Amino acid sequence: MSIDPHAYATTGLSQGKRPQACVLTIFGASGDLTKRKLIPALYNLALENRLPERFAVVGYARSEMSHDVFRAKMREAVSEFSRTGLKDESIWSEFAANLYFIPGSYNEPTSYKNLRDFLDGFDRGSRVPPVRVFYLATPPELYGSVIQQIAAVGLASRESDGDPRTRVIIEKPFGTDLQTAQELNRKVHEALDESQVYRIDHYLGKETVQNIMVFRFANAVFEPIWNRRYVDHVQITAAETVGVENRGGYYEHAGVVRDMFQNHLLQLLCLTAMEPPVGFSADAVRDEKGKLLKSVRPIAPEEVAAAAVRGQYGPGRMAGKEVVGYRQEPDVGKDSPTPTYAAIKFFIDNWRWEGVPFYLRSGKRLAKRVTEIAIQFKRPPLLLFKSCAVEDVSPNVLVNRIQPDEGVSLTFEVKPPGPDLCVSPLSLDFKYEQAFGNSPPEAYETLLEDCIEGDSTLFTRHDWVELAWSLMDPFIQTWQISKPRDFPNYEAGSWGPKEADDFLQRDGRRWRRP
Repeated sequence: MSIDPHAYATTGLSQGKRPQACVLTIFGASGDLTKRKLIPALYNLALENRLPERFAVVGYARSEMSHDVFRAKMREAVSEFSRTGLKDESIWSEFAANLYFIPGSYNEPTSYKNLRDFLDGFDRGSRVPPVRVFYLATPPELYGSVIQQIAAVGLASRESDGDPRTRVIIEKPFGTDLQTAQELNRKVHEALDESQVYRIDHYLGKETVQNIMVFRFANAVFEPIWNRRYVDHVQITAAETVGVENRGGYYEHAGVVRDMFQNHLLQLLCLTAMEPPVGFSADAVRDEKGKLLKSVRPIAPEEVAAAAVRGQYGPGRMAGKEVVGYRQEPDVGKDSPTPTYAAIKFFIDNWRWEGVPFYLRSGKRLAKRVTEIAIQFKRPPLLLFKSCAVEDVSPNVLVNRIQPDEGVSLTFEVKPPGPDLCVSPLSLDFKYEQAFGNSPPEAYETLLEDCIEGDSTLFTRHDWVELAWSLMDPFIQTWQISKPRDFPNYEAGSWGPKEADDFLQRDGRRWRRP
């Protein structure tokens, strides 16, 4: 099929650093990620005039499919999964006219040559060659070979001038441990410069995650107390109510540490604890994240038992319904030792955070779906409030809610009406939806737009990936060797195993119940 280079996408206005033209190729275009996240996100960008003036999407997968069939499938996907629905038929018609599909193998050079010839059609007759973005929505084991194949046929040339025209987006996981991450980075860097690589972690695209830096560094009232002198401890929670659903085979290999800690939770830790960057440029922000991870005190294998708790959900009740335990889920072993819950205590050995524990926890089938960062400040002296029980005087807690009910809250003490000089907690509560009148954009919308524009601030750099794995590997390796004897050890619908509560009580603290 021939392509008119002047005809593809007129769904956005070129402005600022936005390129005039872009062609996005999605490897794995017949999969769930494409229909649930990528195409709905791109349609929403088109709807809001946030795409380049000329823009096209080329789907690539093993499936045999015509352009029209692909467009029909993506229409259904947008109708079902877009946050706006299929809101505007005229915008959809323009957008769909620039959706294409190329069937091909992931291993055959001939398939990549066919793709190259098709993509070259977008360049012909164009004064400004389009930016080429390649999105790897494939199984992780294909990442290295796909990158090497597109490089071999000239679709991706290694550039080092800081402004590459070719960009490659890699979905997590970036390896399964430090060794595989290093091997993947080696293969990637044989074909591409690091500036061309965009490792995507969708948590970083959430508005409330980005707001952490703005909240910290744009408000003089908080930054002076964001340190060991005033902060007692920090709790970072990513709780899910769902089980493993139809991902039992994947989860058996991954477990909660690979699935949540090595990426999402360590990213939240970095944004919460890092030093102010010299600016909001990509390398400045990512340099500070790297420095922070280097400051996290490593946990040796023999220290894992004292620094962490693991768990696995059993049967229980959720939303009034009986649900099965992890070992009864499809594709899960009947005596599986895979943890679905973990709580880990880290210390950061730098001037700001010396002695302040950071408690990270995540689990499936917990009582509530919530992701939040809670900064608990130190308790004030209580000599003035002898008429109150000590336990009645709550410490101030600043909570950044990532999801749901995105927002920020601050609890503080006031005197309730009455003759006694006592205290009672109240809360200041800011909610994004109430304040701005609409829901924030989906994370993939932000991240895709940033990659198209060449802004890698919210993407993960290779050194951070390897540092994160070096912190997580001792937990993974120790728990693989030392099989649990008490699994399952928490009911579905609870807040996790009793051992996790004991874990904090030994420090004289307790978990929040959001």
